[in-house]
Amino acid sequence: MKQISFLDEIIVDNFAGGGGASTGIELAIGHSVEIAINHDPAAIAMHKANHPTTEHYLESVWEVDPIKAVRGRKVALCWFSPDCKHFSRAKGKTPVHNNIRGLAWVAIKWAAKVRPRVIMLENVKEFKTWGPLLKNEKGEYYPNPKKKGVTFKRFVKSLRKLGYDVEWRELKACDYGAPTIRERFFLVARCDGQPIVWPKATHGDPNSEEVKSGILKPWKTAGEIIDWSIPCPSIFNRKKELSENTMKRIARGLQKFVINNPEPYIVRIGQTGFGGDRFQYELNKPLTTITTKAEHLLITPFLTSYHSETREGEVRALSLNSPIHTLDTSNRFGLVTAYVSKQSQNSVPATTVDRSSFVKSFLIKYYGADIGQDINSPLHTITTKDRFGLITIKGQDYKIVDIGMRMLQPHELFKAQGFPENYIIDHDYTGKPYPKSAQVARCGNAVPPPFAEALVRANLPELCGDRDKVKRAV
Repeated sequence: MKQISFLDEIIVDNFAGGGGASTGIELAIGHSVEIAINHDPAAIAMHKANHPTTEHYLESVWEVDPIKAVRGRKVALCWFSPDCKHFSRAKGKTPVHNNIRGLAWVAIKWAAKVRPRVIMLENVKEFKTWGPLLKNEKGEYYPNPKKKGVTFKRFVKSLRKLGYDVEWRELKACDYGAPTIRERFFLVARCDGQPIVWPKATHGDPNSEEVKSGILKPWKTAGEIIDWSIPCPSIFNRKKELSENTMKRIARGLQKFVINNPEPYIVRIGQTGFGGDRFQYELNKPLTTITTKAEHLLITPFLTSYHSETREGEVRALSLNSPIHTLDTSNRFGLVTAYVSKQSQNSVPATTVDRSSFVKSFLIKYYGADIGQDINSPLHTITTKDRFGLITIKGQDYKIVDIGMRMLQPHELFKAQGFPENYIIDHDYTGKPYPKSAQVARCGNAVPPPFAEALVRANLPELCGDRDKVKRAV
């Protein structure tokens, strides 16, 4: 029986971007992909910095000839992550471009010309609605609502005609170890007679029986990506005041995640910053002793979102105890921290200026007057104690002495996507600095590496060991 060595097989990452899929594949097989293709110079610059041994094609995927690119080598895997913005629900009623919606067809070109034994395609879950377009009187194109999914079915049929078995599913990144709820559509096709394997989840809801029994690990949380060494400046007395909507979002988040939260997420900080003694309190155990000195403070943080207007009463924010929401190409997450100290006559201010009065005024304006009481309902219970700015933690009263806010930094966002901590994001392969806006854009467009790693380990286990020794009968 003929034996084939997989040593000479290669892997191709189309639409390589900043390297999310390539990184996940490398985590699985132990080396960089052989070929990466992308038309964006900025994306290729980041990819080269992290995958210097990869052969890079800075051009449209349509311009690359698969036969010339592989140079006679067998292709184990072709990965495709075509532009998803013309399928995403976030696209709304904006006109679409047929040349972008049709990018996935390049997978058929590779299948026909070099016959990769495995093809993987990643996109938003609305990719299944891919269908023909209609042209309006302005010459703009829109999806035909009566033919949703027609083109997708043609695409699948084309792969099957070429001898591929085809399956697809929707997976969540948090189930595979990334601290984000990002959900994506994956299509796997293979022509080598082996079964398509969907990776089993490794992480789950902390409250699930699978996690409690030790079968799964708990989801990684937003709190794990935060760099606590970065200062979170006060929202008061800023050079440029925050917008009204931002202030309302902060107030609603404070109400939900701090004031009304029986078990707030708590971190200790030091007087000169977070320092080496920082740690997250275990919420199921008693708090350690909190003194009246300013160097022993607590923060109860949460994340607020900057996207779109809020509807009345809606909290566009999330706790740090859960995976972060889906990241996109703009930085929409701000870390809000309520600095608290023990409520006693002997307590001292947290800063050189006692901002407790600012906190009280802020909460009265945005929490009390704005969302705290509906004038058409009976008056809420009046207590003998002014509750604005006070929270109770494990039966002990604390006062909010300041509120801070900062945007999440690129290295935190990349960590949220599941990238390794040593991933290079601040400069390209020549050493040229990479602006933060470009870093965030690459992060939002990236495939969370745990997705690619899990799919490759499940479907190409023979590449995840010693490729010199692995043989397979055919």
